[in-house]
Amino acid sequence: MSKIWILALCASVALLSACSSGGKKVTRLEADTVTDLSGSWNDTDSRLVAEEMINDCLGRPWYEQFTAQKGSVPTIVIGKVRNKSHEHIRVETFIKDIERALINSGKAEFVANSNEREDLRNELADQQGNVTDETLKDAGMEIGADLMLTGAINSVVDQEGGEQVVFYQIDMELTDIQSHRKVWLGDKKIKKHMSQSSVKF
Repeated sequence: MSKIWILALCASVALLSACSSGGKKVTRLEADTVTDLSGSWNDTDSRLVAEEMINDCLGRPWYEQFTAQKGSVPTIVIGKVRNKSHEHIRVETFIKDIERALINSGKAEFVANSNEREDLRNELADQQGNVTDETLKDAGMEIGADLMLTGAINSVVDQEGGEQVVFYQIDMELTDIQSHRKVWLGDKKIKKHMSQSSVKF
């Protein structure tokens, strides 16, 4: 009889353990699917803001004036984009979304930023005396950027009880490197409302 009770107890423990641990269910989503689980800045915000701001930037009067005067599309370098918000945001991802939007527009060219240029120059220096003459790249052949794009991500949080509203403002500006004249100022605002249930289990 005691063996039966022991077996029953073991079975109960195994069942409870399985129930308590649950099972993680993974659902594969398309990369461009809009997901907003926490209400924090996410990949959807980054992509949509980058696309909207670049479309606005390249659709303003400065663009036609530049191409008419220079006879070519502008060459842009991405400068610093600062995260001044209340949360950790991977600014590098946002910058890559901006670069992607610029390239896909077909209306501008952009060159490597300062960090990337350092790596490229190190590679160029390493080639000296180490590669064949036919494949050696010459120094002093870099393309100078016409304009620099910089920006900042700010946020304001308003919270009362289980209700929270987060307001993001993304400010970007495009500056002529030669004259330091700002040719475009743009902003994008995002407001998110989160509510937390007061029911506790």
